[in-house]
Amino acid sequence: MSRQNIFSNVKGDLSSGLVVFLIAVPLCLGIALASGAPLFSGMIAGIIGGLVVGSLSGAQLSVSGPAAGLTAVVLSAITKFGVFDVFLMAVVIGGVFQLGFGLLKAGTVANYFPSNVIKGMLTAIGIIIIMKQLPHAFGYDADSEGDFTFIQVDGHNSISALLSTINHIHLGATIVCVISVLIILYWNKIPKVGVIPAPLVAVITL
Repeated sequence: MSRQNIFSNVKGDLSSGLVVFLIAVPLCLGIALASGAPLFSGMIAGIIGGLVVGSLSGAQLSVSGPAAGLTAVVLSAITKFGVFDVFLMAVVIGGVFQLGFGLLKAGTVANYFPSNVIKGMLTAIGIIIIMKQLPHAFGYDADSEGDFTFIQVDGHNSISALLSTINHIHLGATIVCVISVLIILYWNKIPKVGVIPAPLVAVITL
């Protein structure tokens, strides 16, 4: 990629990068804590995902970094190995395999999967994310572990948790949620202030 292409959209990259930074820092720290890993490891994972993976990937758009869905996997792996350094070695070896497959263009295998399957999977992920976040939007979080599984340890599932939320609505959290959504939808329509990214304003509001 040429230097001109890298800096062709600096203004947009800086604003979007700032928004991602404000979201990624607490996310990386939280995932590291939930995984039983040192907090600094979460920051390193976020940096590598943003800089190294972003520079090596040929995709125009990509999302890289610690994944909350792998928290249970990482925690069980650290517990099984017993030593955090051994787990890190396993991660490095896995990364080497990923780089090797990337150099071999193994990603072309994805071309043999029907696009409808990919769209269906992404739609399902979107529905799950919405269902999991709605209780938080109204200030109800009875079981944080329920964020990773359909069946929660408190006996509820993703659907029944939504019904329980009706009886546990927190007015303050609901107001913040509504204001944030309105900011994202209508901020860019306000003259002069529209140059400030709406997601950034919403994050600051939170």
